[in-house]
Amino acid sequence: MNIVTFDDGGSVAPPGRVGVGPRANGPEPTPIIRQYLRVVMRRRFVILGAITICLMLGVVITLLTTPKYTSTSTIEISRESDKITNFQGVERETSIADQEFYQTQYGLLASKSLSERVAEKLKLADDPEFFRMFNVSDNKPELVLTNGRYSTSGHAARLRRAGEILRQNLGINPTRLSRLVAISFSSPVPAFSAKVVDVWAESFIQTNLERKIQATAYGRDLLERQLAQFKERLDDSQRQLVAYASEQQIINLPSKAGDSGRVSTERPIVADELAALNEDLSKAISDRIQAEARYREVGQLGTSSEALGNLAINNLRGRRAELQAEYKRLMTQFEPGYPAAKAIAAQIDQLDRSIEVEERRTVSSIAADYRSAVKREDALRAQVDALKSSYLDLRRRSIQYNIYQQEVDTNRALYDGLLQRFKEIGVAGGVGVNNIAVVDPADIPQRPSSPRVVLNLLAALAVGLGSGIALAFVLEHIDEAIDTPEELTQLLGIPLLGSVPKVTDRSPVDALADRKSDLVDAYLAVQTNLGFTTAHGVPRAMSVTSTKPEEGKSTTALALASTLARLNRKVVLIDGDMRSPSIHFVLGRPEGRGLSNFLSGEDDIEAMIFPVAELGLTAMPAGPIPPNAAELLSGNRLPVLVERLLETFDHVVIDSPPVLGLADAPLIAAQVEGVVYIVESSSTRSGIIRAALARLESANARIFGGILTKFDARKSSYGYGYGYGYGYGYGRDRQSEASA
Repeated sequence: MNIVTFDDGGSVAPPGRVGVGPRANGPEPTPIIRQYLRVVMRRRFVILGAITICLMLGVVITLLTTPKYTSTSTIEISRESDKITNFQGVERETSIADQEFYQTQYGLLASKSLSERVAEKLKLADDPEFFRMFNVSDNKPELVLTNGRYSTSGHAARLRRAGEILRQNLGINPTRLSRLVAISFSSPVPAFSAKVVDVWAESFIQTNLERKIQATAYGRDLLERQLAQFKERLDDSQRQLVAYASEQQIINLPSKAGDSGRVSTERPIVADELAALNEDLSKAISDRIQAEARYREVGQLGTSSEALGNLAINNLRGRRAELQAEYKRLMTQFEPGYPAAKAIAAQIDQLDRSIEVEERRTVSSIAADYRSAVKREDALRAQVDALKSSYLDLRRRSIQYNIYQQEVDTNRALYDGLLQRFKEIGVAGGVGVNNIAVVDPADIPQRPSSPRVVLNLLAALAVGLGSGIALAFVLEHIDEAIDTPEELTQLLGIPLLGSVPKVTDRSPVDALADRKSDLVDAYLAVQTNLGFTTAHGVPRAMSVTSTKPEEGKSTTALALASTLARLNRKVVLIDGDMRSPSIHFVLGRPEGRGLSNFLSGEDDIEAMIFPVAELGLTAMPAGPIPPNAAELLSGNRLPVLVERLLETFDHVVIDSPPVLGLADAPLIAAQVEGVVYIVESSSTRSGIIRAALARLESANARIFGGILTKFDARKSSYGYGYGYGYGYGYGRDRQSEASA
């Protein structure tokens, strides 16, 4: 059968056996924010103490701190310097978006060399007032004064120390998305702060110019050495080229301007001769072809076009035509024997012979021209072939020559380029171009920049609050005591029967006698929850125990017995702590016969009990203290006692001894229905309680639940809605307040 219990907060939990972890079906876990708030409220005095201490320290430190004055100067660092000449510097040009340039400048502004340069300019290494201004101890040899002065041998060490002091009090603050940089310096003397800032900006500008000049001079020296090397290399390559050309008889014509205006490379004589002969050969071939055509024409036609166009032949033919016409005219009138006709015929024959002679002479001339053209062509062809062989041989010999020539050209190009660069650097190096300018010079500050009282107090408050909260959580983490009802359930894994407030103004008996007291209300809630632990309601036989003494188990046993008695039930309260009995003392009765007597063998129970009229219950004291209580409890008399008492009484409540260190509590728990476990708030560590619960579990004891006693809701920052402040007369008080 699954039986559930209800705590006074309304949560439901199964009783079951105790374990070391939280219950499987326990209440909903508290939100983490509420847990944090509870820790803060519970440890609020620790937090307030930490805040108070830090505020006091902040005030003391602020009052003891030497005031410092901060002076600031603004400079502009341009990405590219203004170009006075058209020459570029030696340094590599980078993109405007390249932030490496500006990061480098910020690093140079805070560099060690610049700080020592400023210290050297201001002569701080030999100024005792400077070191006293920054509270520098004189325990080092270089800072020991002799007749009011420092030693010369320690100048370098003092200069380094002065540079360190300057850098420690220097501030470099670039303005975002701009080229402006603020240089600030803090010191106890306002005028000194302004002077350092101005000298710092001036020294940075000078250093920048010197660095550029040094870079240019270095580049010029480097180029000068390279020029000498390349000049020697060029001379060697030229001598090698000339020597090889003389050895191989390679003669080239000087370079000449081409038709396009570009300079052509050198050409060998053989190439020019071959080109000229090739042109002559082409012309000779053309002439031979023309002469051959005329010659063939004469052979096919018997005459030629030249003969037809010959002026002498044409004159002869014209004269013959005239005579032929005259002869034909005479033949119309006379006979061929006519003297005049015969004379004309003779002239015609003479002209025919003359024309034939002229034509033969023309044909002979054409044949002679053809033979001459053939001979000239053959001669030119032979010369061209010879030059081709010479040119091919020259080409083979010119391979190495061209290699030497290329080496000469390369060396000359490198030499000319270096020479031009050397001239440009020589001009650019003489012009100092600065890309850094002072925008706002430093002013002498009128008010100290530190200490800032409000800021220091806020910082102290923040540190105190943080350290206080951290300390509170540390204490909470190392504190294993159970402070709240919720922790009892979470850390012990047992149901919560209720929480009992701490009573300080009167005794527990008096508080239980007052039915309007908070203590009675708390135990009534416990009794209500106990009614759900068994099928028949409140257990008839139960024991009340705790981990250690003084946790409120006797008061709880008395309270449970009295609340059950108020329900008109017959209840007997047994003082089971035979080692340190307390029930008779609490009830104001003399110590007499009791539990130890019955366990020893006596059977007269009536003589061992006495009524408590004011609480309506019956009590059985522990009786005389036995030599060994565990031996009496381990016998069979205790279950007999419980059985006989239940025949007369409705409930038997046993005030059991503490669990740890004793065997009594497990022996008693094994003989009753179950155990009500008492846990004192903020007292016992949870690990010890779990060990005690494990002992009860090993005895097969049933644990109905736990009760948190001496609980201070205000101290633990734990509330139940109305809390314990909601009591009798609350409504009447509200009515009186309303009427008022």
